[in-house]
Amino acid sequence: MKNSSKMPAVNGKISIAPSILSADLCHLGKDVARVASAGADWLHVDIMDGHFVPNLSFGPALVRSLKANTDLPLDVHLMVTNPRNFIEPFAAAGADLLTIHAESQDDTIQTLKAIADLGVKTGVSIKPDTNPAVLKPLTDYIDLVLVMTVYPGFGGQAFLESSPAQIRSVRQIIQASGKQIWLEVDGGINAKTAPLAIQAGADALVAGHAIFSSADPELALKQIRQANPEI
Repeated sequence: MKNSSKMPAVNGKISIAPSILSADLCHLGKDVARVASAGADWLHVDIMDGHFVPNLSFGPALVRSLKANTDLPLDVHLMVTNPRNFIEPFAAAGADLLTIHAESQDDTIQTLKAIADLGVKTGVSIKPDTNPAVLKPLTDYIDLVLVMTVYPGFGGQAFLESSPAQIRSVRQIIQASGKQIWLEVDGGINAKTAPLAIQAGADALVAGHAIFSSADPELALKQIRQANPEI
């Protein structure tokens, strides 16, 4: 049975996906409900295999539980060496978007096709040191590009100064493709760095600590969106 993705098409507004890596896992349901009521657009779920990045995180069971308890689209980021081993379990669990890394070992285009065949939206992520040109052959197969503005693996890192230039390069590749592709940015996003990412071309932002640690998540979301005059 195919997944039925709830991920929206690019809509000209800034979407924010709080990362549950920064949530209180003992009170995850409460934290998710809190950010949803505050106006979050998606929920970002980082999956790490302890090999592609030096950390372990969540499995399909958590995604299945989230799917049953929130209406937010589930933006699932596979930081894994062999994503082909993970896409079917996470699609079955309810992922609305599966993002794989251009640096992973499996054939990227074939993996993206397999994700699409499962009825799930497709994404490709690049690390801070990866040349954005790797995305050019992929634009026919993706719904989203995720630009990492920290080195992936752990939450709470600082936004890299080199990031705006990379975001601008990715935006140029998307524009040249003529496709409607989300440009998402993840890493060190807060009220100070969000304008840098948005002005460089981002239209979706992943933020963890800045939202989940805030006493007022609604205010935190508004502050992160502040560089977009339409919000």
